[in-house]
Amino acid sequence: MTDGAITVTHLAERERYRAEIDEDGAPVEVGYIDYTRDAGHADGDRIALTHTVVYDRFGGHGYAGQLVRTVLDDIRADGNKVVPVCSYVVRYIEKHPEYSDLVAATG
Repeated sequence: MTDGAITVTHLAERERYRAEIDEDGAPVEVGYIDYTRDAGHADGDRIALTHTVVYDRFGGHGYAGQLVRTVLDDIRADGNKVVPVCSYVVRYIEKHPEYSDLVAATG
């Protein structure tokens, strides 16, 4: 089965981050985050996280939180800002204020 850790792959051409686990030696997709990119701002690109999905059979294992944390860390590493559109991402940032500096200023 799995030890609870996910592997996240950035599929830039699809504007998606895909989360997988190892299940009996084979990668199995557990969910994804879709985004759109608004390039060229003074503070870096703005990445709007629009939709977070964890498939029903994988719910309740903390995969969504792991996925959001990994994506936010990637956005930070690239020097970009986030526009949290997805309600799950909004709640995650509210519960983890260490990511609040990533939220793009409005206006």
